[in-house]
Amino acid sequence: MVTAALAREAGYALHALTIDYNQRHRIELDSAREIARTLDVVRHVILPLDLRLFGGSALTDTIAVPKDGVGSDIPVTYVPARNLLFLSLTLAWAEALGARDIFIGVNALDYSGYPDCRPEFIEGFAQLARLATKAGAMGGEFAIHAPLQFLDKAEIAQQAVRLGLDPAMSWSCYDPQAGGLACGLCDSCRLRRDGFARAGLNDATRYAAGGERNDVDAE
Repeated sequence: MVTAALAREAGYALHALTIDYNQRHRIELDSAREIARTLDVVRHVILPLDLRLFGGSALTDTIAVPKDGVGSDIPVTYVPARNLLFLSLTLAWAEALGARDIFIGVNALDYSGYPDCRPEFIEGFAQLARLATKAGAMGGEFAIHAPLQFLDKAEIAQQAVRLGLDPAMSWSCYDPQAGGLACGLCDSCRLRRDGFARAGLNDATRYAAGGERNDVDAE
C-alpha cells in the first residue's frame, strides 16, 4: 500500500499485481482490492498461482504459524522463492506493458530473516531482468524500486499517515482468526503493533490476542 502510494506520488501510473497463491491469509486479497480502488490504479490484476501444490511453508501447508515471538532464523512462514516468483511475474507484465519501473514493498530492517528481501536479491534481480527479456537484450533497463527496504516499521507507518492512507486498509497477519481478526501473536502482527507503537500512532487493526483495537489517529 505504502509502496504504491509512493510510486503514485513520484508521478507513476500504477498497474497493480496481486498474486493469489492460495495463501493461508487470503483476507489480504480483499485488502489489495480496496487499496487498488483507493489509489485509482489503471488496472489491478489478481493472478492465480496455487503454491499449496508445492507446500513447504506455514502459509501454504498445514504447518502451524509460530506464535512465540520474532526469532533470528528463517521462519517456517518463508514461502520458497516467493519474491523471486512475484518479481518474475511482474517483470513479464511490465515488459508486455512497455513499462520499465517495477516497485516492490520488501523490507530488510525490522526482520531480515527472509533471503528474498535482501538488497543483494533486489540488485541481482535487476541484472536478471536485463538478461532475461527482449527489452533488456535490445538495450533497455528495468529499474527495481524497493522504497521501504531500509525503513523500519515505525517509519513505514509514518509514511502511510503522511500519504493520507488509512493503515487499516492493509493486512499483515499470517493467521487470520474468525470474524476478520488478526491473530495478534504471529511475527507479522508483533512487528506491525511494535511499529505503530514506536511511531506514536494508534493501530486500527482488530487483534484476537495481545492487544486491543485502537482508532488510527491520522492527524
